Amino acid sequence: MSAAIEFCHVSKQYRLGYVSSRTISSDIQRWITMNILGKEDPFLKIGETNDRSTKGSSDYVWALKDIDFKIEQGEVLGIIGKNGAGKSTLLKLLSRVTSPSTGLIRAKGRIASLLEVGTGFHQELTGRENIYMNGAILGMTRKEIRGKLDEIVEFSGCERYIDTPVKRYSSGMMVRLGFAVAAHLDPEILVVDEVLAVGDAEFQRKAIGKMQDVSKGEGRTVLFVSHNMASVKSLCTKGILLKNGMVDYSGTVEDTINRYLKYDDTTRKKKIIENVQYVKPTLHITKIEINGTENSESVLLSGQKSLKVRIEGETMEEMKYDVKVIIKNKESVPYATYANGHTNGEISYQDKGKFVFEREIELPSMLCQGRFLVDLSLHHPNIEYQMIAENCCELDSLGYQNSYGQVLQSSVCGFYGMTDIN
Repeated sequence: MSAAIEFCHVSKQYRLGYVSSRTISSDIQRWITMNILGKEDPFLKIGETNDRSTKGSSDYVWALKDIDFKIEQGEVLGIIGKNGAGKSTLLKLLSRVTSPSTGLIRAKGRIASLLEVGTGFHQELTGRENIYMNGAILGMTRKEIRGKLDEIVEFSGCERYIDTPVKRYSSGMMVRLGFAVAAHLDPEILVVDEVLAVGDAEFQRKAIGKMQDVSKGEGRTVLFVSHNMASVKSLCTKGILLKNGMVDYSGTVEDTINRYLKYDDTTRKKKIIENVQYVKPTLHITKIEINGTENSESVLLSGQKSLKVRIEGETMEEMKYDVKVIIKNKESVPYATYANGHTNGEISYQDKGKFVFEREIELPSMLCQGRFLVDLSLHHPNIEYQMIAENCCELDSLGYQNSYGQVLQSSVCGFYGMTDIN
């Protein structure tokens, strides 16, 4: 199978604080060095790693550095990484929105891109006119576009507004129509950035289903950028992890996601209490234990029947509260919730002063093997949150195992196994 896309040692450099990376003095210096002295561009020797969390000493930064990979025809590549890692820059280079500073990009076939809300749309034109304009840009004839028009309009769900200027569309409508245009005008390569997050849940499901049809059924190539690991895992066949503008890992989508999540784990504090994001000003939390430890990582033993939660602190006023615990998978998809205030209407009361809140939560008898994240909060249901600690700890479940059965894996079987009623 031939490569649909090739990035050959591609780098992109920007100058901070300037609209352009060039000035007259730097252009003259560059010309003399390259054309008279016969040396390489002097400005490509300087520049710092694209780490947005640190203040550097150079005015030049490498948004991307030495990107080198191939994508085969029909593959769906997921590109993941933290904000500022270079994901959108990579897609803009492929879409020819900007050009690389060094290196070469080869792409076979037409490229349709959905990089941000309103990409490729003229605000004064109607939805229908923008469909024809995008088709013409991709090299399609008016007859070919007309044959796809009804399908595009139906998929977008914007039929009532198709003859209205797109400047009057909401961001969600713009994304719907933009994706419908990009996906239905028969591009050989479809490039989709995180912009799909603007759409509602129903449209996101339709869009992911369409991308699967485009790649598997029609053999087209898809590049997909998202922070939703569940979407990346369900759609993509391969993954690339970008870190500070460089390829940190390339491989199967499962391995890439695991590496990204493991890398993200290194930023997590060691104590659960250090992962608290919000505490009401009248509340002071001094200690949090989950599964018998203050540490943010612990093990659920095979056959363990309960999960203990303990919160210590002091309140400067009387409070009504409920302890809420959500257990999620590594892609942040909720598996189980404990919240007696919501489910049973059991709201607890605490006088002013020091307190200790303790809960012992029943676990399924056939808990699957895997790693789970925990969200912990104190709240007065439907009134206010008093404490929020999302992803405050990680539980490593060894999984249920009897003398003859197999351990159930959470990646395949979910949260727990079910059995017959005796």
